[in-house]
Amino acid sequence: MTQTQTELDQQRFATPFATLAVDRVMTWFIRCGGIAVIIAVFTIFLFILSKCMPLFGSASVTPGPALPLPVGTGAEQVVAMGIDEWGALPFVATRAGTVVLLDATGKRPAVQMPLALPVGRQAGAGRYDALNHRLMLGLDDGTLALATIAYSNDATTGVAATIAAPTLLAVAPEMAGGAPIAAGKTLAVGYGESGERRLAAVLREQDGRRQVLAASFTQEDGAATATLDKRFDLSALITGTPERLLVDSRGESLLVATSEGRVAYFVLSGDGELVLRQAFTPFEDNADARIASLDFVLGDVSLTISNPSGLCRAFSLFLKDGSDTRLFGQTKEFTDLPSGIGAYAASTRNKAFLVGAGNTASLRYLTSAAVRWEALQPFLVDAVALSSKYSAFALLGSDQQVHVFALDDQHPESGWASLFGKIWYEGASQPAYSWQSSGGSDDNEPKMSLVPLLIGTFKGTFYAMLFALPLALLGAIYTAEFMHPRFKSLVKPTVEVMAAMPSVVLGFLAALWLAQLLEHRVPSLLMAGICVPATAMLFGWWWARLPMRWRSRIKPGYEFIAFMPLMLAVGWASWNLGPALESLVFTAYDPLSKHLVGDFPQWWREHTGWAFDPHNSLVVGVMMGFAVIPIIFTISEDALSNVPTNLRSASLALGASRWQTALFVVVPTASAGIFSAVMIGFGRAIGETMIMVMATGNTPVMNFNIFDGMRTLSATIATELPEAPKDGTLYRTLFLCAVLLFTLTFLINTIAEVLRQRLREKYKTV
Repeated sequence: MTQTQTELDQQRFATPFATLAVDRVMTWFIRCGGIAVIIAVFTIFLFILSKCMPLFGSASVTPGPALPLPVGTGAEQVVAMGIDEWGALPFVATRAGTVVLLDATGKRPAVQMPLALPVGRQAGAGRYDALNHRLMLGLDDGTLALATIAYSNDATTGVAATIAAPTLLAVAPEMAGGAPIAAGKTLAVGYGESGERRLAAVLREQDGRRQVLAASFTQEDGAATATLDKRFDLSALITGTPERLLVDSRGESLLVATSEGRVAYFVLSGDGELVLRQAFTPFEDNADARIASLDFVLGDVSLTISNPSGLCRAFSLFLKDGSDTRLFGQTKEFTDLPSGIGAYAASTRNKAFLVGAGNTASLRYLTSAAVRWEALQPFLVDAVALSSKYSAFALLGSDQQVHVFALDDQHPESGWASLFGKIWYEGASQPAYSWQSSGGSDDNEPKMSLVPLLIGTFKGTFYAMLFALPLALLGAIYTAEFMHPRFKSLVKPTVEVMAAMPSVVLGFLAALWLAQLLEHRVPSLLMAGICVPATAMLFGWWWARLPMRWRSRIKPGYEFIAFMPLMLAVGWASWNLGPALESLVFTAYDPLSKHLVGDFPQWWREHTGWAFDPHNSLVVGVMMGFAVIPIIFTISEDALSNVPTNLRSASLALGASRWQTALFVVVPTASAGIFSAVMIGFGRAIGETMIMVMATGNTPVMNFNIFDGMRTLSATIATELPEAPKDGTLYRTLFLCAVLLFTLTFLINTIAEVLRQRLREKYKTV
């Protein structure tokens, strides 16, 4: 049977099976590739996110063994408590002058080491300085005994402690004939030293009268004993009944709290006198103004003060109301405790501190006022100790046992409040957003607010787009709609080649050439920025009104040849007339010549109150604009050129001019592509790194001053990640910066795609 013509035609135009198979395989291959890309992107995002999630966790505390005190050593006999840096050897010091060392594992018996105190004397109060491993005991005759505890850690024998013979400082005055004063009751002690200077103080009660006694000493290097300089009786300068006493670790100041709720702040002056600098009431706004605790945080710049009701506040030294003297003022208020703080230990690693209030133990952090850990205990907390490595702590309970806990709190200084909130840092006169990731010592507060970095990122992007958008979009419109194809074939590749310029080269040029050039030529740039566009618009207005017989002498697309020399001449004249404009308008007083001189940077500082930094946002905007222009120009020009020619022809046939056609027909039709170009350029500007690192001062300022610098997320990652300790707080915070950049880019691209689709649907022509 012969095949019909229809069957032959069907066989003729049928797609071969091999082609269908390849098409199906490639379809699935492309689909799987797209899914794999999406999975890879989200996997990277999840990896980065996992690196920064520990920043928002709380402290982890693991209970250890309970170590009973030796018989006869009750909690009421303990005057001080401490623990070694490894958390292996907690100790208590008793009124009898005995140091009891306990093994944290519970495997070794307690070791009692008596101190060589004067015969017949005992300690009424004590304090342990964990930073200097110094035990302070106040004896009943007004003498301060200082004993240094030295620790060693051997791989076989474990942690061991040795205690040197105590140094005795006679703080209380002697009676006539050199005899010591009568024994009394020592309620509190304090000691600090810096260089050769020492300051010791005791709070004593004798015959029903309380005294605050202090003494300054001098001890030269190598000397075995300290020499008394002066003694002070501060009782008459204190209003009320003194209850608590503090001396800062440098021996520069002394604080006394009274039963009436007042705090007296004394400072050692240059002539060696203790001067009352400030007296304040921490809880004057509360019904219970009494003071239950008064303690320093690491650095001795901030105090934590609580009242018997459990209200806890922080006070820091800072300059008030333009004063040149630092005074204490309230900066923080913590979550309330069930009662006043009865036991306290400050960390020597950071701004954390451990407190005991009744049967509650709480670990808190000064900078963010956050509670890192808090738990009820089955006993009353009588004393606390925090290891120097911030890895363990111990609680002395009313059950006559020392309870040891393992502590894991790797990022106490982080959290939502410190990363995105306004924080009142030590020494600052008000809360602020600040970025200062490192300091010279542990007592320096890390300032890791990401708000200045976010503002710096948007600031640099804003000025870059402010410079790039007009040039790129207007250039694309002119090239696509008005320029002759002969010139277009040269201009477009030239602009595209600009995109290949390495950003490090642009940053190098911005830092070493453009910043120095614009520092003294801002008026010139200002004049050129006004005169050149104004001249272009005036020339266009004049050209449109010329008779056709004149305009027809220049072929369409060649018009720029006529006005380009004029633009160059106006630009050259504007640039060179800038100094004259500066001398006429932007004048400032010169203290050397004692006359008004043209000085734009000084004029800007005086009239605006803002800074003028040579490496500023203007430099970044100009140079990063050049990095963004090629992207926006190329994509926009392609979108404009792809508009169907029949739309242009129809518009021109209806009597519209070329400009009207470009503005009201071509641009709306290509708006989806133009918007995509702008968003891609925006994303490029947000993620720019090398130009930001090299062209700005990397100052995390909180303003949009065009003549001030900035610090961006990307620049911060590039400069600080190589030196950030692995898995440290700074390390993870930089990963959080990467998460923010990733999120910003994702949101921008998502919004851009949604708007692009809407514009495409609105202005589609097919």
